[in-house]
Amino acid sequence: MAAITLLRSASLPGLSDALARDAAAVQHVCSSYLPNNKEKKRRWILCSLKYACLGVDPAPGEIARTSPVYSSLTVTPAGEAVISSEQKVYDVVLKQAALLKRHLRPQPHTIPIVPKDLDLPRNGLKQAYHRCGEICEEYAKTFYLGTMLMTEDRRRAIWAIYVWCRRTDELVDGPNASHITPSALDRWEKRLDDLFTGRPYDMLDAALSDTISKFPIDIQPFRDMIEGMRSDLRKTRYKNFDELYMYCYYVAGTVGLMSVPVMGIAPESKATTESVYSAALALGIANQLTNILRDVGEDARRGRIYLPQDELAEAGLSDEDIFNGVVTNKWRSFMKRQIKRARMFFEEAERGVTELSQASRWPVWASLLLYRQILDEIEANDYNNFTKRAYVGKAKKLLALPVAYGRSLLMPYSLRNSQK
Repeated sequence: MAAITLLRSASLPGLSDALARDAAAVQHVCSSYLPNNKEKKRRWILCSLKYACLGVDPAPGEIARTSPVYSSLTVTPAGEAVISSEQKVYDVVLKQAALLKRHLRPQPHTIPIVPKDLDLPRNGLKQAYHRCGEICEEYAKTFYLGTMLMTEDRRRAIWAIYVWCRRTDELVDGPNASHITPSALDRWEKRLDDLFTGRPYDMLDAALSDTISKFPIDIQPFRDMIEGMRSDLRKTRYKNFDELYMYCYYVAGTVGLMSVPVMGIAPESKATTESVYSAALALGIANQLTNILRDVGEDARRGRIYLPQDELAEAGLSDEDIFNGVVTNKWRSFMKRQIKRARMFFEEAERGVTELSQASRWPVWASLLLYRQILDEIEANDYNNFTKRAYVGKAKKLLALPVAYGRSLLMPYSLRNSQK
């Protein structure tokens, strides 16, 4: 039975933006490539909304003419399809972008909404934000330093978001992780609902509750992050990259979507709001993929393998190879492919960083540059991520800060592109 596979790839020269965004046009173009009766065994790589056209799978003896693949979905000849994780996430991106655009659009003849006063002691809110800043400084020193260039409101809001994300992550990765149950995550989500309606449970919740009253932040990415924690309770394997992509969105891509309304988009930027959100999402995905590649050995000792099972099998590797932790040529080849994919997401993120408000760019650039260097360290360790933990030394971190600051001063990519 022939199957049509839709794959997302890096942008290809000659593929117009109009084609990439117009699903109807793409479907019309791709329909001409449906396999005929003589080619039932060949699968055709097609294109769809947000997906680039990759050509076709090579027949035996042919050279593949495709670009690197991120994730996929399959459409049967009967027309049945499973929507890819990337398309599901992109729908969330569109929703977040629309919310921000509505917020930025002038609203004449409307009565401004006054945020509900939080029931806190005198100076309680100031103390709450101060505590968020202390936690951010303790656990993310480089990022914290970068936030000092931001306006006070934005800086404090980013601290509040960071602290909520860290507290959420520690539910399944912290010292009490073994005691966390699905019902505990349900209670945490109820707390989230409450703080979004101005009823925080504690000081740190109060900081986030105040933040969402000042910025057009949607609850969906926060709920999705909690869903990622639920996934960690019930899932220890991922069949393919499509499944892994959704997990990466849940636990890290969501942070980008939470942060864009606070970071702000440069007023001179000509980029679409959707593209800025997509870049923020890509940075979260890239960071999480890097975490996964760095922590292969550590995760294996906990019985977890956050690597695509089908790609492991294609490389001639199995779970047993991961648990044994021996670096072989097969493992090196597999890791090279995984690192290449992570770098592609970093590249996708770079353009979007330049579109942010200039005062907000430094911490994002610092995060991007430092996390990407972890991939270099994995290579320097000869791909031994079983017993060696790749990390960026203090000297390299310090050297990255002025580079990140310099890049934060660059003109938005959309303006540079329009002047060519």
